[in-house]
Amino acid sequence: MRIIRADTVLTGRPGEVIADGEVLIDGSRILSVGPRGSAGEAPEVLDLRGHTLLPGLVDAHVHLGFDARVDRVTGRSAENDGRLLLRMAENARKLVSAGVTTARDLGGRSFLDLTLRDAVEDGLAVGPHLLAATRPITVTGGHCWYMGGEADDEPSVRRVARENLRAGADCLKVMASGGEMSPGSVPSWRAQYPAALIRVAVEEAAARGKTVAAHAHAPDSIRNALEAGVTTIEHCTFHTTQGPAYDTRLAEAIAESGTYVCPTVHGQFWNLRALIGAEPMDRWLGNVAAMRAAGIKLVAGTDTGFAIAGLDKRTDDYVSGLEVFAEAGFGNAEIVELATVRAAEACGVGAETGSLEAGKRADLIAVRGNPLDRLADLRELELVLVSGRSVGQRHVDTVTSSVG
Repeated sequence: MRIIRADTVLTGRPGEVIADGEVLIDGSRILSVGPRGSAGEAPEVLDLRGHTLLPGLVDAHVHLGFDARVDRVTGRSAENDGRLLLRMAENARKLVSAGVTTARDLGGRSFLDLTLRDAVEDGLAVGPHLLAATRPITVTGGHCWYMGGEADDEPSVRRVARENLRAGADCLKVMASGGEMSPGSVPSWRAQYPAALIRVAVEEAAARGKTVAAHAHAPDSIRNALEAGVTTIEHCTFHTTQGPAYDTRLAEAIAESGTYVCPTVHGQFWNLRALIGAEPMDRWLGNVAAMRAAGIKLVAGTDTGFAIAGLDKRTDDYVSGLEVFAEAGFGNAEIVELATVRAAEACGVGAETGSLEAGKRADLIAVRGNPLDRLADLRELELVLVSGRSVGQRHVDTVTSSVG
């Protein structure tokens, strides 16, 4: 057993701050959280003066092995599976280097995400706990078709869903709309599936206690995903042929349903703003602020692991994405909440992680300073624990791009 003490402990529960607090850990589990001295004695005590303890960060949307450079006909990638798996392992290490202790990988090929997930749990690789969606379910020639999850009707959607779940998927991903990152796909402002077919995936996942995330840009695709009963809507940009067009009634319906939205906010916002212009990026950010005002449960997720407009969305740049939320008017305490406890709940692991509570996994970080005062302090990592194991990578240089 060991005790970790700090000037401030943020439990992750809304508004709960313990001054001069401590966390008692036994192996992979938290035994108690409270003020200094509340845990009694322990063989090991780590006293971090000038630091804040808080739950490990959660990235609800990553692609550790995304590769858009594929042949339009064969779907063959520039990277073979062996090399791609090594890149995925490096990306997982980068996530931990940013304080991410849980990440949801929403789409990959050849079930490599399952191999990496199990390697991390077995101690063969360094990374966060991974929740793997495996092959995204998409129409023939649709967004991410080359990852192997093409399905056009009820029997084929059911088959792909069952195959993914049989392989060990933690959740399912459905491409409710198209996307610009896939050769030959319909654009993001067009829906790919009606609600009835998305519901098939929801039924298959629910039968096994799993959740469904829906990639949805177009308003029709958002509406279809909501009607089908998905757990999370990814992106939710209200994208039309004229760009983002916020739909107040649809947003109100999302809020009323309690469905989580991961707007995939990432740190390349400012570079994109300079590259493509302020107006479209500011309109998109305004939509994120409007969803918050509507009462939608927003969570942090970076959609990291691929390049956009030639910009590498690095897996170790998680905190920059949180700073974009601040740019949209979110308060620091709210941002910490959507990056920890709320994101864990959206990913279906809120009972295991996301907050510092007795009985939960010892997934936590310690940072110099206090992110409630200065969000950038989340970069000042002193300690990263994944199930009680110290996996800090602060002094390890990043040597390769996150992008295939």
